Amino acid sequence: MSKPTTIKDALARWEDRNKQEAVSAADIGLQFQYPPIEKMDATLSTLVECQKLSLSSNMIEKISGISGMKNLRILSLARNYLKNLNGIESLAETLEELWVSYNNIEKIKPIESMKALKVLYISQNVIKDWAEFMRMGVPPGLGEITFCGNPLYENMDPANFLAETVKRLPNLKKLDGEPIIR
Repeated sequence: MSKPTTIKDALARWEDRNKQEAVSAADIGLQFQYPPIEKMDATLSTLVECQKLSLSSNMIEKISGISGMKNLRILSLARNYLKNLNGIESLAETLEELWVSYNNIEKIKPIESMKALKVLYISQNVIKDWAEFMRMGVPPGLGEITFCGNPLYENMDPANFLAETVKRLPNLKKLDGEPIIR
């Protein structure tokens, strides 16, 4: 197979397609690269104006290279090979939405540092226990979560899971696209 696409190459393609410099763009989509991106690197930190970055549907195994992205509000890493959220902490002050569904995530401790997080799409991962799930109760503004497809959810009756979630996450407003009625 050919070499993976680098962030630098993906950005060059994006600039050609969009007739714009990536460093001044607010919304950058690097999803569905062929060959897929396997590694996030420091090139991402040059995207200082970027508010929404999509790296979905690649083959990324870990989060890195984003510490300079001080304006990033939405990060999409769905459909990759992530096992955890380590590396996300550098966005603790600004990130409002994190889309990481369809990965292999089991541990989410870094979510506790996310002060601005409002939306977390983390369905179809491998979160198995309530202790890990409860980490989502730490970000004060987290109001919307997708969680179906995780073993914790799949191994329970949906009504019981909802009841437990409402009890454990009192600030939650939406679960799996449905408003929570208390």
